[in-house]
Amino acid sequence: MADPKKSTFQRLTNGRLNRKQRRELERKLSAEDPGLEIVNRNVAGIDVGNESHFVAVAPGRDPQPVREFGSWTADLERMADWLKACGIETVVMQSTGVYWIALYDVLEARGFKICLANARHTKNLPGRKSDVQESQWLLKLHTYGLPRSSFRPPDEIRAVRSLWRLRDRHVKEAARAVQHMQKSMVTMNLQLSNAISDITGVTGQAIIRAILAGERDPGKLAKLRDRRVQATEEEVARSLEGNWREDMLFELRQAVDAYDFIQKQMAECDKRLQTLMAELPAREVEAAVVAAEAAGKPARKKKRSGGKKKNVPPFDLHAELKRVCGVDLTSIDGIDIMTAQTVVAELGTDFSRWKDEFHFSSWLGLSPSRDISGGKVLQQGTLKVKNRVATALRTAANTLLRSDSYLGARFRSLRTRRGAPKASKAMARYLACPIYRMFTRGQAWVDRGAQEFENKREQRELSAWQRKAAAHGFKLVNLEVSA
Repeated sequence: MADPKKSTFQRLTNGRLNRKQRRELERKLSAEDPGLEIVNRNVAGIDVGNESHFVAVAPGRDPQPVREFGSWTADLERMADWLKACGIETVVMQSTGVYWIALYDVLEARGFKICLANARHTKNLPGRKSDVQESQWLLKLHTYGLPRSSFRPPDEIRAVRSLWRLRDRHVKEAARAVQHMQKSMVTMNLQLSNAISDITGVTGQAIIRAILAGERDPGKLAKLRDRRVQATEEEVARSLEGNWREDMLFELRQAVDAYDFIQKQMAECDKRLQTLMAELPAREVEAAVVAAEAAGKPARKKKRSGGKKKNVPPFDLHAELKRVCGVDLTSIDGIDIMTAQTVVAELGTDFSRWKDEFHFSSWLGLSPSRDISGGKVLQQGTLKVKNRVATALRTAANTLLRSDSYLGARFRSLRTRRGAPKASKAMARYLACPIYRMFTRGQAWVDRGAQEFENKREQRELSAWQRKAAAHGFKLVNLEVSA
């Protein structure tokens, strides 16, 4: 006779059961948790670690329902064989550091459906956590279908994403090397950065490399000035009167060597990125300009800045993106080529996993949420989500401050009413919606101009005043003022 003090889950661990017995005990297990029903049956939970992984299956599938496997490839293959023998179809794991990636690839290649859960969404009780309990907890959560799977793009998009993130790190490292250059020169009282706008330009690099070659005469160094520099030759010469400290000259040389090495690595990344982008299939979109034709006017042409932007790949990235996406994301005011590449590299071109634009903006962490308990609002606002696409869209939103487009007028209005931080988040969400529609419906973006937004705003204000007047028994009338 079974011990009534033991829970059903504890009695499941006694040994292997047949199918009928297992279903009966699963029914009783569901009865112990009212309101929850078993959604996934053939499930395994994995607690991912650096040296080993703990795997838990439902009791009755194996005499030892929790096992430990090493992190070597042979151990991962042995884990997959054991899960196949247990009849497992779905595996749930947490995205812990980078340790899950190799395990994910092995299990995906063996045909398992993987639920990659966010660790913050599967927190166990504090003080009662172990590797064995964590794997069993993940198993139980996924049995009831509670954890949501994180997004992971296809393999070809993952390759582009890894390379684009690597290139972004190179850009930041190059910026730090430039800061080291400026620091060493300012220490020697060489105020070159005050005379020219960019020391990595033609003039700045020519002067710095001449200094490292042994030239100390400010007049000769100033003659290396490019004709496009606004500062005069005399101003450049005065900025190069320093003390020429040997330790700072050594630091300057180190910074220049680091900058050159990073630029070489970035050039190799650009070549590889061009190859990967060319291998992506072209995406055909039907009737992409229907919205522009219905508006009766072409899409607004964006102003082109003089000269090439820095840190942009040297190949025609705009043409590759238009071929891969089937739409031109840069037609949206504020979205430049770097932002568009970030969207494609992080998300790909298949937006079908998000059911609508509201779901998409919520996934980005740009939609406000509200926690209510006992009829009181405990917390409200956008969630703190680390998302590279959301960060890129917030940066793009800030560039609309001086734009004469419809989006620019909307952003200035939001900034005035709600402040800069909230306006940036709200505008980033507004930019995410047309991006979703362009990928899912093939709709072209049509800028309606700042004047249309101002007309709508005036109409809303007029309607508000009319409602206030009607509430007090008055009626607004138009007055014709004669000249």
